[in-house]
Amino acid sequence: MLGAFGVGGPTVDTVLDNDATRPGLLLSGRVELAGGSHDAQIEHVSVALVTRVEVEGGDGEYDAYTEFFRVGVAGHLSLREGERASLPFQLAVPWETPVTDLYGQRLHGMTMGLRTEVAVAGAVDKGDLDAVHVHPLPVQERILDAFGRLGFGFTTADLERGRLSGVPQQLPFYQEIEYRAAPQYAHAFRGVELSFVATPHAVEVVLEFDGHADAFARYTIPHGDADRVDFAAVVDGWMREATSRMPSHGYGGHHEEHHEDGPGWGGVALGAAGGFAAGLVAEEVFEEIFEDEEEDEE
Repeated sequence: MLGAFGVGGPTVDTVLDNDATRPGLLLSGRVELAGGSHDAQIEHVSVALVTRVEVEGGDGEYDAYTEFFRVGVAGHLSLREGERASLPFQLAVPWETPVTDLYGQRLHGMTMGLRTEVAVAGAVDKGDLDAVHVHPLPVQERILDAFGRLGFGFTTADLERGRLSGVPQQLPFYQEIEYRAAPQYAHAFRGVELSFVATPHAVEVVLEFDGHADAFARYTIPHGDADRVDFAAVVDGWMREATSRMPSHGYGGHHEEHHEDGPGWGGVALGAAGGFAAGLVAEEVFEEIFEDEEEDEE
């Protein structure tokens, strides 16, 4: 009976080779199992990427802890009393995985982890959760750097459940990186929300300008442009194009969400392959694992 509640059962510890990664790269490591005080039958072992997503509900907005990509590590195996097993794995980080870190610092509002699940026959499942740091692709990094060089002030980042219209999006959510307008553009808009949707070939850039209903822009940047384009000039061009399309009386006070809306301004969409399942993980477990990390950031 105690074994059914996990007492004396196996323990699990996941060790990542490197907890820093980028979209499109492999995240590798091993799941270390240690047998408890009695034999156990393991039904399967898997690892999954999980993150915190903002969801709109009937009573407002709430955070949901969402699993968005999972791979199997092992199928059925027997783990004898006191026995140890080391199970290697590799996980291909989806191209659309949101950025969590820039220049070695966690972006305020972002959380990402690798959740390990060990299903034990006839007993409570075991698990582990490890922080993962997702750094930007070169094109994404150049664009983020350009916003800073132009004087935009980063405020926060979050994930919104939904889809960006006209973009080859596979995940059930998208990232919004929010900036205060740089002084030279402040007469036209208060701020801008930046979203990236990456594919193996390019990065889709979607901009929403705060204070203007339906003020969106979309651009496609090939990965190869990362080291041959002056992105400060490119982003400045985007801002000037945006302000030229806005009413001459400046910004208003109205703001609307834009997922599932029309295609916005310009841009060419590229195709993408693959799909990723979505699910939920326990909020209290996620918060417990990342509590120490958030305290360190403060």
